[in-house]
Amino acid sequence: MLAPTLMIQGTASSVGKSILTTALCRMFANDGLRVLPFKSQNMALNAFVTPEGGEIGRAQAVQAEACRVPPHVDMNPILLKPEGDARSQVVVLGKAMGSLGAVDYHAYKPQLKGVIAGCLERLRSQCDLVVIEGAGSPAEINLRPRDIVNMHVAHAADARVLLAGDIDRGGVFAALVGTMELLEPEDRARIVGFVINKFRGDVALLQSGLDFLEARTGVPTLGVIPHVPALRIADEDSVSLDRRDRRRRGGALEIDIAVVRLPRISNYDDFAPLEHEPGVAVRFIDDAREVDSADLVIVPGSKSTVSDLAWLRRNRIAEALAGRASRGAPILAVCGGCQMLGGAIDDPGGIESSETRVHGLGVLPITTRFGPEKRTAQVRARGARATFLAEAGAAVTGYEIHMGRVSRDPGAPASFVVQARNGAVDDDLDGAVNASGTVVGTMLHGIFEGAEVRARLLAYLRDLRGIVPAPSDAPARPPVDEYDRIADVVRQHLDVPRVRALLGIAPVQF
Repeated sequence: MLAPTLMIQGTASSVGKSILTTALCRMFANDGLRVLPFKSQNMALNAFVTPEGGEIGRAQAVQAEACRVPPHVDMNPILLKPEGDARSQVVVLGKAMGSLGAVDYHAYKPQLKGVIAGCLERLRSQCDLVVIEGAGSPAEINLRPRDIVNMHVAHAADARVLLAGDIDRGGVFAALVGTMELLEPEDRARIVGFVINKFRGDVALLQSGLDFLEARTGVPTLGVIPHVPALRIADEDSVSLDRRDRRRRGGALEIDIAVVRLPRISNYDDFAPLEHEPGVAVRFIDDAREVDSADLVIVPGSKSTVSDLAWLRRNRIAEALAGRASRGAPILAVCGGCQMLGGAIDDPGGIESSETRVHGLGVLPITTRFGPEKRTAQVRARGARATFLAEAGAAVTGYEIHMGRVSRDPGAPASFVVQARNGAVDDDLDGAVNASGTVVGTMLHGIFEGAEVRARLLAYLRDLRGIVPAPSDAPARPPVDEYDRIADVVRQHLDVPRVRALLGIAPVQF
């Protein structure tokens, strides 16, 4: 017997579908159910690597963690990674299948319906409940005939659908009613309840609107979820990046970290753990004048390394970075950023661009060569030498998602020694460090998930500034599980018994 399915769709992008799905995954898991997440197609430059080496959207990896299960490619069988000019790299079941334009991808979609159905069946056969996330809005009528992520999935999975709207952006009642009006009757019948998300204030003030919604559509509002501040759960896409606080240093005792906002920035959630450290301001910059003032500048990953390198030069950020390096001010370069700071990028097969060789910034002693094979791996490593990220021999974990292979100049020091990839023993070198040790490059994403790496970096930056953290008399508080935190909020503000009844799941027995 296949497990029931609950689907979260939204009135628009970035209304909170990913976070609601994550919260429901943890809430039902805490109730003793074996829960698995699913999203048929994800378009995002934030990606993750499964234990088997498959590439999936970061949001589904987060949701798997909320379910307390390892991530798997079946949870996100299709990942689109935008490359510009209406083209995306298409990743199917964890493996890059090539780059397609929008027209060619739409023509390819019918072949993917069988892939989606197979993943859904496998997941439903392994658990008690699958929580499914939609994408964008099901009311995008121009996309409906080619839909493989919203109502197509709801029908294929026989899902009960909760339609979420974001009240924080305004117009939530119009968005919910308008969505219902634009849906076909068989699609409207799938929606069993509304969820109003990111509410601030007294719910009683909403009651007349909620009554109107049900009278107009016949669908009840099953939850009004409050805004949850400073939630430490990875965001899905660049819409959330647009809303990041681009603040400058707020005080003499605050560390200022500037991340270069590349046009095709990828895996910017690498730096979210730093944002939540006390006394640290992380801002995303696109102005060369902001490079000099930061305590640390990070050049992040990129989906289009060569074109983003050209952007750095056009905006004079490349010049500012070179000047910063010459003064001995610290720079961290991750993945594509590491490649840009090297001596050259060779691409004889035209994998990423039409240019066979592009000169890098010459800050790191490396050369990158692009080839047809994409490396996706979970990595265990250790510090190759003492840097501002790790002591020599210190354990580090992360993951790789990149096309180009990096080679160091003779005698140039590496940042890390790779000990294992995807669980298999390995012995390889990663990244590079400049002669003064002030510029560190690595191909590893996710290293700031490790508390030791964060602590060492921030101690180094505070030492450079002469900052001595003020002692605290407050007792140390136990760490907060962010998944439990958001799950508890949703449980308090969602009609959970009614949702369980709609799914045919017995009430919780306490």
